[in-house]
Amino acid sequence: MDVHEYQAKEILAAHGVAIPPGTVAFSPDQAVYAATELGGSHWVVKAQIHAGARGKAGGVKLCRTYHEVQQAARDLLGKRLVTSQTGPEGKPVQRVYVEVADPFEREIYLGYVLDRKLERVRVIASKHGGMDIEEIARTAPDELLQVIVEPAVGLQQFQARELAFQLGLNLKQVSRAVQTIMGAYRAFRDNDATMLEINPLVITKDDKVLALDAKMSFDDNALFRRRNIVDMNDPSQSDPREAQAHEHSLNYIGLDGEIGCIVNGAGLAMATMDMIKHAGGNPANFLDVGGGASPERVANAFRLVLSDRRVKVVLVNIFAGINRCDWVAQGVVDAVRAERIEGVPLVVRLAGTNVEAGKKIIAESGIPIIQADTLAEAAQKAVAAWQSVK
Repeated sequence: MDVHEYQAKEILAAHGVAIPPGTVAFSPDQAVYAATELGGSHWVVKAQIHAGARGKAGGVKLCRTYHEVQQAARDLLGKRLVTSQTGPEGKPVQRVYVEVADPFEREIYLGYVLDRKLERVRVIASKHGGMDIEEIARTAPDELLQVIVEPAVGLQQFQARELAFQLGLNLKQVSRAVQTIMGAYRAFRDNDATMLEINPLVITKDDKVLALDAKMSFDDNALFRRRNIVDMNDPSQSDPREAQAHEHSLNYIGLDGEIGCIVNGAGLAMATMDMIKHAGGNPANFLDVGGGASPERVANAFRLVLSDRRVKVVLVNIFAGINRCDWVAQGVVDAVRAERIEGVPLVVRLAGTNVEAGKKIIAESGIPIIQADTLAEAAQKAVAAWQSVK
């Protein structure tokens, strides 16, 4: 789960990280009022979406007057902002963040990520702030500073201090940078985050260290104990189909293809998408129905897949281990009848326990279902069906 910049900054500030004064606004008039309350002579108005690269897409505007603040908010609110991280459909801007724009001298990159391979938190820093980490790794890989945190003891003060000195900070700045590095680590650890990025972390003329921008992502599996994080969720930033899938405990990610996939098991779902691509088609989604492919669950999956108007063919690929193919086959037949699926070719591949009984149920259902014995055959038949109807 992702949160907006202003929400990430609220979390960081609660853990001792210094941030510039700012206020969220939902209308142009609120933005102006926020600027008057904040004071100062320069403000920045930032579109709040769950994506980076907003500045390059016109989502961050520097303002010198209240009129400019109002106009910037008016230009951004209600707009779909398209950045390099959103895809061509963009993300809706329903709120802006008005922040005091004070001058600064240096920009630094600071990030925390959960390294699943090492099962450790990795801290990454660079003297080159304001750039994407991928660009820093490509253009200046030798200047990437990294610390692997030992989970038994956590990030230590001496590690943060060493990192600050390596960033070329003076003594006064080092003290404040250590406070920021340690506070950001606590915010990451105590909220079950999987990613925290402060880019840029800026150094002002009077040696303050401020988080000028912040992004945070959280482990969905830990949200049951992080109600404060759950309350920050903004449904407008998610694909409505993914929200619907979450309600039915289905693992779904929408893509831009034409062949809808209903699969049990994440690995098999990935293999199914790869095989569709190999056969010359494009998957419309990743969908893992999990271990309990009951008729109701399968019906929900069909309803979800077919809610995408781009879907022209549905491919069901089930390997029955815990389940049985006859149960799954009956679920597919019941779902097709209940949803009255017509005009959309359906390819079904079953394997595993009671596979022959499952195939018999499908064959005797009277429904024009295309059966396949292997994954490769199923993918080829799905692509052929798509080509025949497109």
